[in-house]
Order: sequence, then C-alpha cells, then structure tokens
Amino acid sequence: MASIYQSIEILSKEKGIDSRIVMDAVKDAMLVAARKHYRLSENLVAEFDEASGNIQVFIVKQVVENVEDPLNQWTLEEARRHDPEAEIGAEIRIPKPTEPLGRIAAQNAKQVILQKVREAERETVYQEYSERVGELVNCAVKRSEGPDLVVDMGKTEARLPKKEQSKLENFSIGDRFRAVIKSVERAGKNPGVTVSRAAPELVARLFEQEVPEIYDSTVLIKACSREAGERTKIAVQSRDRDVDSVGACVGMKGMRVQSIIRELRGEKIDIIEYSADPVVFVTHALSPARIARVTVVDPVEKHMEVIVEDSQLSLAIGKKGQNVRLAAKLLGWRVDIKSEEEKRREVETEMVALQASGAPVAVLIDYGLIEEVADRLVQAGIDTVEKVGSMTPEQLEEIPGIDPETVADIQIVVTSYYAQFEEAAGLPAEESAEPAGLAAEAVEEVEPAEVMPQPAEESEPAVLEAVEPPEGGESDTMKDAGSSIPKEV
Repeated sequence: MASIYQSIEILSKEKGIDSRIVMDAVKDAMLVAARKHYRLSENLVAEFDEASGNIQVFIVKQVVENVEDPLNQWTLEEARRHDPEAEIGAEIRIPKPTEPLGRIAAQNAKQVILQKVREAERETVYQEYSERVGELVNCAVKRSEGPDLVVDMGKTEARLPKKEQSKLENFSIGDRFRAVIKSVERAGKNPGVTVSRAAPELVARLFEQEVPEIYDSTVLIKACSREAGERTKIAVQSRDRDVDSVGACVGMKGMRVQSIIRELRGEKIDIIEYSADPVVFVTHALSPARIARVTVVDPVEKHMEVIVEDSQLSLAIGKKGQNVRLAAKLLGWRVDIKSEEEKRREVETEMVALQASGAPVAVLIDYGLIEEVADRLVQAGIDTVEKVGSMTPEQLEEIPGIDPETVADIQIVVTSYYAQFEEAAGLPAEESAEPAGLAAEAVEEVEPAEVMPQPAEESEPAVLEAVEPPEGGESDTMKDAGSSIPKEV
C-alpha cells in the first residue's frame, strides 16, 4: 500500500496540481466505496497512514448526555463499551476494514478520483490562464474534433473553435502557429482555455512584437477592427512629435507590416492615424475614399452621417460593405454613408415637405430671433417661417413693435434658417431657393451652422497587401493609399 502514496506524488507532478488535492480525492473515493459496500448512513471519515501506506475508514460517533441523533450520537454508557475512558463531548471512532470493498467499489473509487483530479486540473488551469486573456501564445495542433482543433500550449491543451479560425488558414496535425488566449472557462460545454486566430487582439499583439515603438509605448494602438482572412483596420497614435505612427508600423520598405501579413496568410491591413475628433477620425478610417463632409447627427447615441461624391460611394462602402463596417467598428459610432446626389434629393424632399406644412415661427428662436419678436409676428397672424420669408421689409415694419433694425435682424435669422438646407444639400447660393420678399434686400452673409472638415491627404492609411518578394530583393509592389487608391476594397 505504500505505493499508493508514491502514485499520488507522481500523478500530482504530472498534472501540476497539489498532492493534498489528490489525497483528498482518494479519501473521498474510499468513503464513497465504503458507504456503498457497508450500506452505512452514519458519519464516516477516512485517514491516510503515511507510515503503513494504508487508508483507513472510521465510523464517527459523538458522546452526549441526551441522544438526539441515534445514528451519529451515543450516550456515555454506550461509548464506554468501546472506550472505557470516554467522556461527554468526546469522539469515538470505530474502524471499518477496507479489504472487502471489492472490485466494484474500487471502480467507483477510481471514478471519484478521476473526477476530483479533473476538477483540480481545471481549477489549476483557470488560476494560471484567467489573468492571461489576450496574451499571445505558441500553439501546436494536436488533434481535430470535428471542425474544432485541439492545440498543445505546453502545460495544457486549448481549443481553437471553427469560428475563431481565419478563412485563409487550414492547419494539419503538427502545425505550429501563434494565437491569442480568447477566454478561460471553469465549467460549461467546453471548459478550459480557448484560443483564437480571428480576434483583433491577435493583430495588435503581433504589431507589439514587430514594432519597437509600440512595445516601448512611443506609439499606441488606439483601436483595431478585423474581419479575419479579409481585412483589418488598426488605428495608431504617436506620443512623440518626431515619430510618425503610421510610418513606424509600416517600416522601411514595408518590412514590419509585411512580416505580419505573412503571419496572417496575406490578410490586408489598413494602418490609420488616430484622432480624438470623431469627424477627423472617420475621414481617416474610410480611406482610401475621399470624404466631402461629415455631420454628427447625434453625439449621445454616436451617430454620424458621411457625404461623399457620387464616384466615391462604392469605394467608401467597400466590397459587401466591408470598408464602412470596419470603420464603424473602429470608431464605435453608427456611420451612414450617402452620395451627394442622394443627399440632395433627401434635402429637396424635406424642403418641399416643410413648405407644404409650414415651419412655425418659434423655430427661428434657435437661430437667434428674439422671443418677444416671434410673439409679435404670431400675434399679427404670421405664424410660419414661409410667411415671414415672403414679406417685404415694408410689410414687416407695419407690424406694431417692429422697427427697421428689427427687420434687419429678422432677415439675418431667416437667411440663416434656409442656409442649413443649402449647406446640407451642397447647393451653391445661386441655385438655392430664397424667400421672395427678403431676396430683394442685401442680406449680411452668415456662416453655415456647421462647417465640415476635409480629410487630410497625409492622414490616409497604408493599405497593404501580401506580396511575395522576388528572389534576392524586397518587393516593390507594395503600395499605400497615399500614392495609389485601390479600385477594390
């Protein structure tokens, strides 16, 4: 029996778990086997004798004055039949032989031991890897289980599900690759470690290893969005004015990013300069498409509208919507892309609807009209913006309380109101419809309600593709968006 203790020590070292956990599992197994063999309901306890190597099982009885639980308690008189020195409050142990437990009991004991060892092993794996989620690890394919792969990480096995594999990759048994730890589960359908080759974190970890400026935090990875096997967009920012964030990631002749592209089996990578301003950031993220203007529809719900020239619409949207989808994930905003013609028709429809229904005069208060003046217009029966716009300055001066200076203010406010539609539609001043009455007078030019920034030429991302270099030299076929705009994204 001394070999049991040695076997426990060997098993503990192989599984990397505490030998006391295995010892407790063996004791529990013996208790289950003894309870089933002897058909006992009393309290049992198992002890391991290191000297003899035997596991002993005892029935435990408590010595009390008044027995309330006959199965587990004895009176002092009953206790002294087994131990003449027994006292109230003492614990009497009655040994039960373990030899006759039999083969079936031993099999049950084995199952309990295996279950306890598996639970202890899972707990050990969870404690070791739960703090390493997102870390880059080396893996080797061990076997396949349906569409999933089981990989060897050295100390433990991990699972690479089908959904976490890239479309460009097909691994065989024995293949080695790098992946990131996606999750670690204690229990469930697939307990243990799950690794991924499709997560955006994989690209970020590869850049950290390949680019020294990212490793030492001179360049920061601010965001990353990915559709594995097709395209990745990664936004970077430099903390040093003398360091070009995009250039550092690309490397001389693209050597740095090309090594990552080879690791990802030719997946395209867009390296974009990050901006804290979402309007500027979206112009970078949607490159190589050129943006006409951007309107923030709802800053709270993070919703923006991007207008592009008609010829740039398909490039901005990308193949099957991939370009705008990745850009939206990168920003964390909802992005609607419209062409100039589509926006023009939309604004014209809104203007027709407004003219048909008539916007209330109160709307002009948001554009600088004094509330008292608005009330006087309504009292005079002029309750819509269209009516105000159709009146001549002389007609406005006939309203009580409105002098020539107030008329000039009204003209500016009404012009500002209509300017929003002209700006949204991108119409030149001569093509826009102006109110008939106010158009006859000289009106002071007013800045539009919102000025949309143009995308910076130098901020477009590097759009790179994997190209096998010719023998004896680097590939000269790598291009970035700053010098060549790809026809298909």
